[in-house]
Amino acid sequence: MNPFHIPEGITGRREMTVTESVTAAAFGSGLVPVFATPAMIALMENTAQESVREFLPEGYTTVGYRVDVQHLRPTPTGQKVVCETALLEIREARLTFSVNASDEKGPIGKGTHVRYIVKMESFLKQAAL
Repeated sequence: MNPFHIPEGITGRREMTVTESVTAAAFGSGLVPVFATPAMIALMENTAQESVREFLPEGYTTVGYRVDVQHLRPTPTGQKVVCETALLEIREARLTFSVNASDEKGPIGKGTHVRYIVKMESFLKQAAL
């Protein structure tokens, strides 16, 4: 059931260049000056949420629920990273995406990401508890 009328199969794509601010050393997730796993995950989440945003009714957004990814190899600063997502399944308010990231040498990350569609006002009230 898809009450939000979001087409399954919709894709997203975002690009970024790895800078010092998104390295493992800067994030504190490691000591090396390569693309940080948390930065890769953020890119994947952002690409997924942007791909469906135009289909959401006024006052609704999506929130991340689950990320299951593998970071396959390092990417040094200065290289371009491309993230691509595809909406695999919609079940009521749950959206399941495939997520993939590549740099100039090939794949660097892959997995799935689940987001939920929520009414922003209700979600923010719940968060204020």
